[in-house]
Amino acid sequence: MTKQILLTCGAGASSGFMAAAARKAAKKLSVDAEVKAKSETEVASLLPETDLLLVAPHLKYMIEEVKELCEANGVKYNIIPQRVYGSLDGKGLIEFALKQFETE
Repeated sequence: MTKQILLTCGAGASSGFMAAAARKAAKKLSVDAEVKAKSETEVASLLPETDLLLVAPHLKYMIEEVKELCEANGVKYNIIPQRVYGSLDGKGLIEFALKQFETE
């Protein structure tokens, strides 16, 4: 089953570049995942169709709010490591995302 991964940052621009790199990496690694990027204001409406929410490192101050929303919707969540986000490391993001699913 395709994993639905949602990335979020302030306006969705930098996470959009990150999502594009992650989609390329997922295809190359044969990982069945759909990676989208949206602004923080759109997250709540998209959680019902999301398996994993990954938050840009510069939004870590929002993690308590994210935690409440995600737990209410049964969605896994985490903060994207700065080294992955800062270098737009698509492969690193996919590997990080897969680790989040290992606890299922």
